[in-house]
Amino acid sequence: MSLGREIDVFNAGTNLDIDAGFASLAQKRIDALLVTPDPLFSNRRVQLVTLATHYRIPTIYFSREFADTGGLMSYGPNQMDMYRQVGIYTGRILKGQKPVDLPVLQAIKFELVINQQTAKTLGLEVPAKLLALADEVIE
Repeated sequence: MSLGREIDVFNAGTNLDIDAGFASLAQKRIDALLVTPDPLFSNRRVQLVTLATHYRIPTIYFSREFADTGGLMSYGPNQMDMYRQVGIYTGRILKGQKPVDLPVLQAIKFELVINQQTAKTLGLEVPAKLLALADEVIE
């Protein structure tokens, strides 16, 4: 199925790249932005959210911390569940299991967080069906 949308990939390695990238995206008048997991982006949460709001670009992020910071929405692994899994792994290692013998785990719990305040700031109306699917709605 095709939605008839064009996808552009924007890479950034520095703060200046992020600033320039958002300016470029705003000039292109993009419809939306997806920020994928990257340590640089995790450490530049406020910068990304501020620029997305400034340029009025609806953005979805990979971690709830972005929505908590003021980003429009996030969809990603539930951090508390991931911490719990780390604790279980640690316990197994402390009880003598070899790390090499432990299975590689992937996240199984994901959460959708929607920031209604940001949606209003951007002039967006989030559909009721999407709000009903969200794990949390920030009012």
